[in-house]
Amino acid sequence: MKNDRRGTRLLAAVAWALCSVLSLPALALEPGQRAPEINATAAGGQPLRLGSLKGQVVLLDFWASWCGPCKKSFPWMNEMQAKYGPAGLRIVAINLDEQREAADRFLAQVPAKFTVGFDTQGATPGLFGVKGMPSSVLIGANGFIDSVHAGFRDEDAAALEKRIVQALEARR
Repeated sequence: MKNDRRGTRLLAAVAWALCSVLSLPALALEPGQRAPEINATAAGGQPLRLGSLKGQVVLLDFWASWCGPCKKSFPWMNEMQAKYGPAGLRIVAINLDEQREAADRFLAQVPAKFTVGFDTQGATPGLFGVKGMPSSVLIGANGFIDSVHAGFRDEDAAALEKRIVQALEARR
């Protein structure tokens, strides 16, 4: 009887694990797929949702305070927001630090002139298949993924800006 209980518990655990895996969203989103909704909180504490940005081109960036390349990408994103914000670009950077204080220290050194959200639970990066920091997803005004980019190097900036311009032109 003791072995029957173990077998039943093992079977239940395997069934639960299988259901959990099957219910996960597909990772590694690709261009042409609808962007999933994010679960983050804006700096002021209000919920941050992609649905509220419908009609705008969104550069969704995932970052962490310990990320060296993120320090380079923030000034570039500030520049892109200033340059293309009036044309319909909205940059949203989601911080993935478990401790908000670490993000606040980063932002004190490298200020953001765009929307910053926080996901201390780490739920949102899995929806987008994020594998490293920084990672960015360009979402067209129609809510579909235009392009995905991992990392940030100075030599990437021109190509990333070109994608933004193309997405803004497609918005018209």
